[in-house]
Amino acid sequence: MKSTLKKLLPFAVVGVISGATTVGTLQYFNHNANSTDQSYFTKSATNVNFAGMNSSAVGDDFVKAAKTTVPAVVTIKNYQSRTTSRASEQDLFDFFFGDPFGGRGQQRQRQQQQAPDNMPSGMGSGVIISPDGYIISNNHVVAGANKLEVVLSNKKSYIATLVGTDPNTDISLLKIEEKGLPYLNFANSDNIEVGQWVLAVGNPLGLNSTVTAGIVSAKGRGIGILSSQGKAANPIESFIQTDAAINPGNSGGALVNTNGDLIGINSAIQSTTGYYQGYGFAVPANLARKIVEDIKKFGIVQRGFLGVQSLDLSDDQLVAAYNKQKKTNIKAGSGILVTGFGEKSGAEDAGLKTGDIITNIDNTPITDFADLSMSIGSKRPGDKVVVTYLRNGKSATTTVTLKDQKGGTSTRTKADLSVTEKIGAEFKPLDDRFKTDYGLNSGVIATNVAEGSEIAKIGIVDNYIVVEINGKPVNSQKDVEKILDKYSGNVSVKFVDAYGQIYTRGFKMP
Repeated sequence: MKSTLKKLLPFAVVGVISGATTVGTLQYFNHNANSTDQSYFTKSATNVNFAGMNSSAVGDDFVKAAKTTVPAVVTIKNYQSRTTSRASEQDLFDFFFGDPFGGRGQQRQRQQQQAPDNMPSGMGSGVIISPDGYIISNNHVVAGANKLEVVLSNKKSYIATLVGTDPNTDISLLKIEEKGLPYLNFANSDNIEVGQWVLAVGNPLGLNSTVTAGIVSAKGRGIGILSSQGKAANPIESFIQTDAAINPGNSGGALVNTNGDLIGINSAIQSTTGYYQGYGFAVPANLARKIVEDIKKFGIVQRGFLGVQSLDLSDDQLVAAYNKQKKTNIKAGSGILVTGFGEKSGAEDAGLKTGDIITNIDNTPITDFADLSMSIGSKRPGDKVVVTYLRNGKSATTTVTLKDQKGGTSTRTKADLSVTEKIGAEFKPLDDRFKTDYGLNSGVIATNVAEGSEIAKIGIVDNYIVVEINGKPVNSQKDVEKILDKYSGNVSVKFVDAYGQIYTRGFKMP
């Protein structure tokens, strides 16, 4: 009997504590119900109804936001041909969610390679941003697609046109031919606060129109996911972090505030399993809006560059190593250290020097690379920014005119692109010995193949060998440019894959 009572005692104590806590909580709220204090959740505490949370409660804000958002969030189905559905590109979401199948990932990819062409290779989400059918999503949702199908929340289906993509921000823009569609407005994502309520809306794991709730966990997160995949030459990572549940299929969906305004595009999670563990990341609305505006207006993204080589002083280990190597005493956490300059650097032209520490851009504090990439990457060539910096412990400011990667200060359109930029790849000569070994008379090696590019769509990836273009042998990038410069119409490409298989496929010159 004593042993039984001894075992039950801890539960009895928990029960007493829980009961006391409940009574105390009710007394606390009853006391506050008689006050006139304002609450974040209600217009007035006197409106609180614990029998069922009245129309002023945050639960009803969620209902309102969900009703606004769900009709504007779509399913995107990515269809790829069997030849482009390779293990390196097959599961688009493994890049951003990890491989939830562990060692079975390769087996799953092989099975999907044999799937019928009418079955999608991947599915994600998108957000309608205008009544005439413009849809924003992630680049990795649409990458490698030969066909993109958009399914609305009412199950109506459309074939979408891919207007443009930006691997550096993982944003894409699609268009369907329809009018009068429900859509979401962009909010000013600079105004969001850590701790505020948000909803994530998308189609995770094949579950259409799923709404989850959480808070903004952090702002300005750089997690290295875009650069680690090797597809983003100049990645911009300044994610909104949230604990709203996000899973594979949520990619490209909406992160909204309680008004139903779009504050971010859900892109990735940080997980050891490939599924939700409380760490989701979204591209801020301000950056996403700038990208789609560029694509709509110019056909390509306009990217301004400060023109500095730098060291992130938020990393204590890097700072310690730098100080040891350079025999300096730079303090960690003070900003971005300028270690050098690129060619035709706007920052160098404005008077910045090696050793300066950038602390602010346009009065916005710069504490790490995420801050710097967001502040500069959201601007265009020719824009001017006020840079505050420390030199020898003293603060100073200068105005920098941003430039593009070639040192220009004007915007460009698709017509201004080079041949290799238009088709989405660069090429380097093939070694003569390699030609002899493989019995080739010509060939160039494809490099820096851009996701979603014309070259990628026909199945070419990095290190594949392009032998002929339009029936003419190619042995250098100049050969490729000469054949396709000012060319319009269908392009025939003969190439060799990593297994020595020879293909001839074509695309229409942009």
